[in-house]
Amino acid sequence: MADAALKLGAEPKTTFLDKVSDLLPEQGHLNLCLTCGACSSGCPATGLEGMDPRKFLRMAALGMDEEVTSTPWVWMCTMCTRCVHACPMQINIPQLVFQARKSWPEEKKPRGIVQSCKAAMIDKATSSMGATSEDFVESVEETLEQVRSQQRGYKDLQVTFDRKGAKYFLNQNSREPMAEPDEMVPLWKIMHEAGADWTYGTAGWAAENYCMFAGNDEEWEKIVRIKAEAVDALGCEYWLNTE
Repeated sequence: MADAALKLGAEPKTTFLDKVSDLLPEQGHLNLCLTCGACSSGCPATGLEGMDPRKFLRMAALGMDEEVTSTPWVWMCTMCTRCVHACPMQINIPQLVFQARKSWPEEKKPRGIVQSCKAAMIDKATSSMGATSEDFVESVEETLEQVRSQQRGYKDLQVTFDRKGAKYFLNQNSREPMAEPDEMVPLWKIMHEAGADWTYGTAGWAAENYCMFAGNDEEWEKIVRIKAEAVDALGCEYWLNTE
């Protein structure tokens, strides 16, 4: 029996957990895990690639850096934060996932996410589909004309661009104007019925930010900055992001 006993040595040599702990407020509470499994119970990614939030956290805590920073499960996590809300200790596992994503070489990250991030950097529109501000304006104007002419009670529906002093600056996911323009209309109607004073911007109009999902801090910040500066330039009081 003595030969089968495990020999416990020094603390595991880890760099990933130490790095993450330094980045997160109060070290992300990572060492407070009760292993209760509440995080995994409501996670939509539980079981994929043989992984779940509880297992992922415990692997990080045990110093299994190579496994944590190479498992494709981090790209299946939706970062919805359900695990944080379910956790009695409020451990921020999505932040742990985000740091793991950052550790991946660019060429090994999911191609779709990386390309969407790069597309958003092409134009001031920040569209992950590579749509320009001109594309957006054209789609909105065509859809608006259809609503005014075909739908009863909305002949006076207004949609403006770059209107200074509007109270609300509204973002729109690129998918709607480029692929499903009719999906923009319900939101216009809500704003209309509420009597909201709102406008679109031609700069920073795209609501999505795939650079965040790619774990690209620098380009994530650039996209947010373009949008924030567009809001400030118009003097809008509130920024409504549909994402």
